[in-house]
Amino acid sequence: MSLIQSLTSPLGLRRVLWADALSGSGTAGLHLALAGSLSPWLGLPTGLLSASGIVLLLYVALAGALALQPTPPRAWLTTLIVGNFAWVAACLVLLFGGVVSPTPLGQAYLVVQAVAVFVLAELQWTALRRTRLATA
Repeated sequence: MSLIQSLTSPLGLRRVLWADALSGSGTAGLHLALAGSLSPWLGLPTGLLSASGIVLLLYVALAGALALQPTPPRAWLTTLIVGNFAWVAACLVLLFGGVVSPTPLGQAYLVVQAVAVFVLAELQWTALRRTRLATA
């Protein structure tokens, strides 16, 4: 079994969901606890970092709840995946949209966020499609 196949199996999906919840909680904690300190380093507004930390807490609760279930409900898993792809889009808008002026460190932070979240979303999407094909 390939790495992708193992990560998109039912057990692998639960592991990916746990990784998503853990990384999201780390990012939420970072944004909430250190927004004021991070803002000048990243060139991102303090309010944006704080707000994203709060949104991430809700996201982490959903990811954690889904990770606890042997077979996550498709609708909630789809919601989580859409949220991940929206996060990637938001990172790209912040990076290229001219809305903010991130520092070089902030640009790197946004790229790392976008790539990591995209990988998690793609693994979740692939697992969802595999389960859909298996039940069809």
